[in-house]
Amino acid sequence: MEINALEFDRMAREVFAPVYPVLAEQIINRTGISQGCSLDIGCGGGYLGLALARISELETILFDESQDMLNLAQGYISQSGLESRAKTLLGDVHAMSLADESINLVVSRGSMFFWENRVQAFREIYRVLAIGGAAMIGGGFGNAELLREIEIKMLKKDPEWKEKRQQRIGQSKVEEYRQELEQAGISSFEITRDEAGLWITISKTA
Repeated sequence: MEINALEFDRMAREVFAPVYPVLAEQIINRTGISQGCSLDIGCGGGYLGLALARISELETILFDESQDMLNLAQGYISQSGLESRAKTLLGDVHAMSLADESINLVVSRGSMFFWENRVQAFREIYRVLAIGGAAMIGGGFGNAELLREIEIKMLKKDPEWKEKRQQRIGQSKVEEYRQELEQAGISSFEITRDEAGLWITISKTA
């Protein structure tokens, strides 16, 4: 997927910025993971991964297929003073250059809708998850209030934004994602959907 890195980043900063700290807190509360290594897939400017690092002891890998996005993310790592706990990694979610069971927490907001083969991507995510680890993958806005604020801004930019959002995280997609996870050989997962978003939580036990 080719993107305009600067435009994408501007949107993240100007429209979606309030979402990331809220999501980070929700992810840690839901998974109970605040130590070890985290992986933010399709990280863009690294906003979610860095939000997690700020409120935890996690070491963070910001992972993206775009070197332009990672260049921006590296700048935000420096601005955040998190050079000792955060780094960038260029790669493809379908074939990640990471060791088996090396990641305690995998997160990804908004990127799975663009993966060419979600079944293979889910397999890779499960492969790199450590025993006792968890992944939260999906698309969300933190809470209904934030969604309404973002919706007002986005509808001005794109009148079809609401319909596009429903195509990605609407109720009709739940069964599709469930089937893909099962095809990937993953049995320990939960799909939750509410007004503020849709999330797949994967856990890996011994």
